[in-house]
Amino acid sequence: MGCGENTQPGLIPGAQHCEGQQCVKRSSEGTEASMGLLSGDTLGPLAVALAIFLLLVDLMHRRTRWAPRYPPGPLPLPGLGNLLQVDFQDLPHCINRLRRRFGDVFSVQMAWTPVVVLNGLAAVREALVDRGEDTSDRPPMPLTELLGFGPRSQGVIMARYARAWREQRRFSVSTMRNLGVGKKSLEQWVTDEASRLCAAFSDQVGRPFSPNVLLNKAVSNVIASLTFGRRFEYDDPRFLKLLGLTEQITREGTGFLDQVLNSIPVLMHIPGLADKVLSGQKAFMSLVDELVAENRITRDPDQPPRDLTDAFLDEVEKAKGNPESSFSEENLRLVVFDLFSAGTVTTSITLTWALLLMILHPDVQRRVQEEIDEVIGQVQRPKMQDQARMPFTMAVVHEVQRFGDIIPLGAPHMTTRDTEMQGFLIPKGTTLITNLSSVLKDETVWEKPFRFHPEHFLDAQGRFVKQEAFMPFSAGRRLCLGEPLARMELFLFFTCLLQRFSFSVPAGQPRPSDHGVHALMVTPSPYQLCAVPR
Repeated sequence: MGCGENTQPGLIPGAQHCEGQQCVKRSSEGTEASMGLLSGDTLGPLAVALAIFLLLVDLMHRRTRWAPRYPPGPLPLPGLGNLLQVDFQDLPHCINRLRRRFGDVFSVQMAWTPVVVLNGLAAVREALVDRGEDTSDRPPMPLTELLGFGPRSQGVIMARYARAWREQRRFSVSTMRNLGVGKKSLEQWVTDEASRLCAAFSDQVGRPFSPNVLLNKAVSNVIASLTFGRRFEYDDPRFLKLLGLTEQITREGTGFLDQVLNSIPVLMHIPGLADKVLSGQKAFMSLVDELVAENRITRDPDQPPRDLTDAFLDEVEKAKGNPESSFSEENLRLVVFDLFSAGTVTTSITLTWALLLMILHPDVQRRVQEEIDEVIGQVQRPKMQDQARMPFTMAVVHEVQRFGDIIPLGAPHMTTRDTEMQGFLIPKGTTLITNLSSVLKDETVWEKPFRFHPEHFLDAQGRFVKQEAFMPFSAGRRLCLGEPLARMELFLFFTCLLQRFSFSVPAGQPRPSDHGVHALMVTPSPYQLCAVPR
């Protein structure tokens, strides 16, 4: 029988002079070759089509750069924008370099996210104060959604500029005031904690030590008193875990990987990648959940709130059945997380800067101690009312904040409508970075912007003067809600310590550097000091 008559499955009609299995083999090889040719022919056009699609998407996202009066900036790469051109390990230095090239208002592209950077007192003040209604939103942060941030559960700090934020801002400010911020009751908490801090410093007398850990414990206990109505012993294992996680969080959130994930959220679907970035925050939230649960057990709803957690739980009860309310169990943990993490780290780092600057400037330290001795004495505890009679100490505390410059870029903002700033047109939905460091060290404002110089805050008669360019807490509608508490802690802790001790560089050790280490916040380079009782 010829091949033309062969009707066995798998044989190709029309093939001549081949036997059964051999013909099947040749048929299979021919089919595979055809499929390979088809695959090669198909993949090429698909790759071209994908590349064209991505290019169009990229062009769509960078179209704002071609808008009239859009701020200048470095040329972005397709897809990545300026991500590879930005040094996330030292972002302030990178921004200052770009500022010298492009001016006080310039733009960068973070993948597909347009960002405008504002520098100098005039630009920052216009953005935050004069145009505050247009610039008080926060950009979406896809990474934070993994911590539970939703439309009405966003905490306070990074919440969008909407009803939920206004509700939580009002609640936090009024509750902190009711619990004693700016009053004698909380002042007593702080001075009591300052006494315990001084006792811990006394245990170190006679040997060099790093003060940052003890300062962090003291400040954390003030926040714990507000949020949970309790303080921890300095050696409490759970307290130490809480502080360790807080330190870990300060190292997270500013790296290249974090910026890429926020700019290209689809990458978060890669298994384990987002968990690696957020490990500290997630562990911290779990610990907050434990503390909130304990607070709930001992809470008496028929009694006035003991702390912010009690007050929030009261609001949760009132809000039952109201789907628009931001008072929920989920948001409670986020508000506590915001207040505890932000309220602890910023103040303790500032106090660490204060003691470093005192050992580097012993003449300033002596002048502060002389004023303390004259106004307060060495026995009576400092009080907030003493500030009015202590202009030099007040100037030193403010200069520590200005020089330390611990949050150089503030928190990001976002425009809610097209708005004009410094002659440039900023489109709606643009992320704004306010370079607070450029204000705190503005060479047109400060006499010695890059040196520690308390006279920046004194007039010719030696009276304390607060400067317009003093913006360590930002400005406008998003002004740090913890500012009154931070000011109280800085003054009381600082004066208590200098009332009791004189600080110096340990014998035989080199003079520490006053250059900071850049991460999420600017911390002093590691140093040790000696505390000698006065």
